[in-house]
Amino acid sequence: MNMRPFTVLLCLLAAPVLADQTLRSPVQQATVLELYTSEGCSSCPPADRWLSGMLDHPGLWQTLIPVAFHVDYWNYLGWEDRFATPAYGERQRDYRRQGISNGVYTPGVMAGGDEWRSWRRRPDQVPLSKESVGVLELAPTGQAFEALFVPVAGTPGANTLHIAVLGFGMSTPVRAGENKGRELKHDFVVLGHRTFRGSAGKWSGKLPSTSQAGQAERLALVAWVSADDRLGPIQAVGGWWQ
Repeated sequence: MNMRPFTVLLCLLAAPVLADQTLRSPVQQATVLELYTSEGCSSCPPADRWLSGMLDHPGLWQTLIPVAFHVDYWNYLGWEDRFATPAYGERQRDYRRQGISNGVYTPGVMAGGDEWRSWRRRPDQVPLSKESVGVLELAPTGQAFEALFVPVAGTPGANTLHIAVLGFGMSTPVRAGENKGRELKHDFVVLGHRTFRGSAGKWSGKLPSTSQAGQAERLALVAWVSADDRLGPIQAVGGWWQ
């Protein structure tokens, strides 16, 4: 396959998958919209529905990259969230440790690496960046990937690459806990997430695997880059996989 300069390879570790494709961000910074949620939290379903509404956003995968991290710290309330892992709650705690957020709670929203508490009052006004930061590319070679970030002058270097597999059209009949008796529907669910260290804006490795990919109506893959000492995404890209 002939590849243009700075094009990289990408694929999904679960079947079925789309044909190999290249994901390429614009130069303008894409906003990663992170929802921290839990099936054990009675106040989270409205936030989950709000995030699902981003499916209709005109900038989806180019200027806006929504992701839902399910945390495990409410599992003790009687319902174990099948999408939750300790690492997702730890990511939220890291935002607090870095002084970026004021607490660890659900539903919690980070937009472009900053705490965004006004999403309830302004649900249609996601803060989008107009800053030019550089191009992030990702594309497949079997079950491996290579990635490249080419920053514009003045943009901080990025040494950490995040890759996440997202699930859509997923539902759970909750039988215990605060949401007992409800069927919860989810989109943008992080089913697998990995980080990679790179050098000179280049990365390679294996994509995250997930045993739940076959339960989703549709899948997407997203990636973002950040500096070593800050969680905030510098640039991001994403796209549909089925």
